[in-house]
Amino acid sequence: MADLSLLCVHAHPDDEAIWTGGALARYADAGARTAVVTCTWAEGTRRAEELERSLAILGAGAPRLLGYAEARGTESAPGAPRLLDAPFDEAVGRLVGHIREFRPDVVVTYDGYGGYGHPDHLHVHRLTLAAVEAAGYEQLYDGDPWRPRALAMATVPRSLVTEIWEELFGTAATGTLPGVPDDQIDTTLDVKPWADRKWAALLAHESEIERGSTMTMLAALPQAQRDRLLATEWYIRRDTAPGGLRDAF
Repeated sequence: MADLSLLCVHAHPDDEAIWTGGALARYADAGARTAVVTCTWAEGTRRAEELERSLAILGAGAPRLLGYAEARGTESAPGAPRLLDAPFDEAVGRLVGHIREFRPDVVVTYDGYGGYGHPDHLHVHRLTLAAVEAAGYEQLYDGDPWRPRALAMATVPRSLVTEIWEELFGTAATGTLPGVPDDQIDTTLDVKPWADRKWAALLAHESEIERGSTMTMLAALPQAQRDRLLATEWYIRRDTAPGGLRDAF
């Protein structure tokens, strides 16, 4: 595990802790190189400062920001286009630059539904898949090519989503739900020893708790349910180079 390098690609500050905080802390503690690319928000904003504190708690280095604005407003990156409006090839090229510079064994992002359908998350999923592939071709973009050995997509099992829904609301889950059928998940990480660190990283995002968001929902959950969510992370794994990483992640 110490020889592994892990690069997470996320849409917004706080996603690194919600979706991959346990993996980042676990692998950093084992001596692995870890880092996070965040596609929206710019340096000097409050949320970028919160991200810096979260990454320090998780041992994931300094923020790596693509510098685009998020879907709901340009105040997240004044003067820059929204991620959804930026030329796709330009955004892929920026992410390829980080992949080639960091040279990760594993790149981590969201599942094909973006975790829960947020348009920025959906876009980052597509962006990451394109960048992981493009980074290995010397003909594309500047810099020395690098092909990560595996791609991991953070998700949640549908059974857990329906179970918690019924516990919270007392009715059967309805509508379009997050997650995937349980049999599609091929990597389950036990991160219970790092759950407190993960929660501390989440709490670094004070503005999201104040605003009312997924963070607010997590903070309001009974401790037993919150602990159950924080103690495990689920991924769909895809090998992207010969040999893969079947025993490493």
